[in-house]
Amino acid sequence: MAQSPSPFWHFIFFVLLLFHAFTAASSSSFQLGLNGADAAALLAVKNSLTDLPGTHFFSTWDFASPRPCSTFAGVTCSLSDSDSDSNSGPSLRVTSLVLGTGLSDSPGLAGSLAASISNLTHLTQLVLFAGLVTGPIPSLLGSLVNLRVISLTNNRLTGPIPNSISSLRNLHTLDLSFNQLSGTIPPGIARLGQLKVLILASNMLSGEFPKFPESEGQGLFHIDVKKNRLWGRLPWMPVSLRYLSVSENNMWGPINGLESLSELVYLDLSMNKFSGPIPDSLFHSRLNSMLLQRNNFSGGVPTASSTSYGHNSIVDLSHNSLTGKLSPVLAGVESLFLNNNRLTGKVPDEYVNSISNGETKTLYLQHNYISEFPMESGLGLPETVSLCLSYNCMVPPVGLAACPASAGGQLSRPAYQCSVYRNSTARRPPLRRN
Repeated sequence: MAQSPSPFWHFIFFVLLLFHAFTAASSSSFQLGLNGADAAALLAVKNSLTDLPGTHFFSTWDFASPRPCSTFAGVTCSLSDSDSDSNSGPSLRVTSLVLGTGLSDSPGLAGSLAASISNLTHLTQLVLFAGLVTGPIPSLLGSLVNLRVISLTNNRLTGPIPNSISSLRNLHTLDLSFNQLSGTIPPGIARLGQLKVLILASNMLSGEFPKFPESEGQGLFHIDVKKNRLWGRLPWMPVSLRYLSVSENNMWGPINGLESLSELVYLDLSMNKFSGPIPDSLFHSRLNSMLLQRNNFSGGVPTASSTSYGHNSIVDLSHNSLTGKLSPVLAGVESLFLNNNRLTGKVPDEYVNSISNGETKTLYLQHNYISEFPMESGLGLPETVSLCLSYNCMVPPVGLAACPASAGGQLSRPAYQCSVYRNSTARRPPLRRN
């Protein structure tokens, strides 16, 4: 009578069966090829770009390779269960395209961006690192509805920002900085509800900054449009903003729209034509960097006690028309620039204490109408401190050694300037309050 197989052999047979099924599935997956339309799009990309001398980015792009998704530099693919574009079965689709290495010793790529990038319909990320790529941004990028990141920086792209980008409802990051783009910022960009980061700095963009609907943009936390040709008033900004730079444009008017931005940690409005008072709500320690120099701001520094700004803090209100006495609110800022205004009176003791203990490392008060800095003559300051008090209505207790060359060589203002200014402010009628 034959014996039945032992439980041990049943187990071995079961394991072998599982192994066979697994290897068959793996072999099937391994044989899946890159979608044909995606392969053609990548070929067009390679034909429109070239490695600059010293760059070897495209050396891995061998279209005879059976596995481009795992061998092509900068290409990431995902398995698509079904190919709706060609009504075929599963295939590999390009989901991320990163052009260039981004390494400091790599010159990057040259050429232009192929319009056929728009055929990569599963693309979620498009990145172009620094190089010499020229020409326009393909307008058909707006058809890539899955895009979450567009970063095309530090090249020589020209022409306008395509209006079609306003259709990318899933877009999280748009960085087109350091190119030669012109025209206006498409208004629809301000209505992209998923947008978190908008960087258009160092281009030749003009026109007004788009207005954000109050129902949109609540998640936007980073805007950088510095070094363009934008003009007009600063619109209402999303309350979620943490970083805002519009420096070196031609914008004007008051900045009351920033009063509710309690999350700001970096603000740069320098080198514009903004005017009116600086909102009191901006003077808080969370806003660690506030750069408002070279505008037409008026009014005074808010009357408040000093705030603990901390390490690496910087406030630059220089080259404006600020008036009145300085309050202690900015004592403790590590780098503080209040020069070239119309500040008067005695500097509060808190500022003297802050530079004496090294908490404040740079304090520029030159070219004001300050009458007293209550520091004992000859008091030693830490070597790390730069204090400039020249060209005020007093004989400063320190010399010109720590002053920049732009401060000039005069230690004090001529007496007649101080008396004329005091008389003019004394005759000025008080502000009427509604």
